[in-house]
Amino acid sequence: MDYLPLFVDVKNRPCLVVGGGDIAARKAGLLLKAQARVTLVSPRVSISTQALINAEKIQWVNALFSAELLNESILVIAATDDEDVNREVYKQAKQRNILVNVADCPALCDFILPSILDRSPIVVAVSSGGKSPILARQLRARLETLIPPTYGRLAELVGRYREKVQDKFPKISMRRRFWESILQGKVADHVLAGREQLGEEVFQAMLQKTQSEELQKGEVYLVGAGPGDPELLTFKALRLMQQADIVFYDRLVSKEVLALVRREAEQVYVGKQRAWHAVRQEEINQLLLVQAQQGKRVLRLKGGDPFIFGRGGEEIETLAAENIPFQVVPGITAASGCASYAGIPLTHRDYSQSCTFVTGQLKQGELDLNWASLVQPRQTVVVYMGLAGLPVLTQKLQDHGMPSTMPVALVQQGTTSHQKVWISTLAEIAALAEREQPVAPTLVIIGEVVNLHNSLSWFEIKD
Repeated sequence: MDYLPLFVDVKNRPCLVVGGGDIAARKAGLLLKAQARVTLVSPRVSISTQALINAEKIQWVNALFSAELLNESILVIAATDDEDVNREVYKQAKQRNILVNVADCPALCDFILPSILDRSPIVVAVSSGGKSPILARQLRARLETLIPPTYGRLAELVGRYREKVQDKFPKISMRRRFWESILQGKVADHVLAGREQLGEEVFQAMLQKTQSEELQKGEVYLVGAGPGDPELLTFKALRLMQQADIVFYDRLVSKEVLALVRREAEQVYVGKQRAWHAVRQEEINQLLLVQAQQGKRVLRLKGGDPFIFGRGGEEIETLAAENIPFQVVPGITAASGCASYAGIPLTHRDYSQSCTFVTGQLKQGELDLNWASLVQPRQTVVVYMGLAGLPVLTQKLQDHGMPSTMPVALVQQGTTSHQKVWISTLAEIAALAEREQPVAPTLVIIGEVVNLHNSLSWFEIKD
């Protein structure tokens, strides 16, 4: 970030605007909306500025700018059409450690006035850091359609009952859960639909009947994080990620996805990789159980889909045995995500009528797979965790009758900015992997559909 977003209380505090044109009038009007005491200095004023003066909303100094005018100001905005004057305002303000903004000149700004969506007391500010004010306004316009004015009334309702809720629920975690039930339920629905009185009646009823014990029950969210691109997360995954108290995540969860978890949530790494496990599976199962029993909302975030080679079933078996509530949120599995981003359809009328997912993990140097089914024609075989065992895999497939010329793709870190795709044949892919040294996670795709990569590849890696 080039600028720290702040909301500053300027109520009844002196602020100075230098300039008398329409831009100065708009800046003064913005300060007035925040209830600042505004002084405007300029020997000439526009019609819009004169209207503010006539309404006695601002104090007008009919003079040229002088440094003495800064003495009581907490911030100053320069909005004249004279660059020399603007630079002088900037210089004098900096010498006095007064925050200064020069209109349309980011290089001479301590702060930037954003594009504002006002749903008071809800206020949303959008800034491009001075790069493109028009773009910021366009983004605000989009938000206008997503955040109706009734959100302000919902915020007012919540504000009226904050102390009562705090008195009834002494723990922060309990209050957060109560407020989430309010803001995601019927109370919010009524208020946002304009039925404010009915919404308040429902709120009062919920506050009266909700007991502390109800807000202390733990729950586990088993969430698929997808193959890496955060835009592939589901809405439900994002919602649960934003309300978790603690998250246990594995090696395949990208840092971009992890950044979307609620900022206050404790993050615990429990990743596994070949020949080394940070935490054994049995320990992970127990950790989820213990944290939920303590009343926490526990997020188990797993790469891809938790029920496809993710051992998610084992984890919720433990929870079910102990009557711990849980939810399972599917994710886009690596086979689907990586193949799509590599331009390789897993099925195609002309090449493949079926698709098989298998795990390629070696056990004592061997792969225990149904080779006869894997070598059947007109199908696609997708191998998870198959990089280390690639020489064994390819040789076994050839031994059981798969043509040595069968196309094979390696998709490294698919859907991310680190994605790489290598195309070869069943006979040559192991040697290619030895030469290129792809890193995990790398998916192996075998089948005639791989030939479509050159014509259907669309994903561009941006620096």
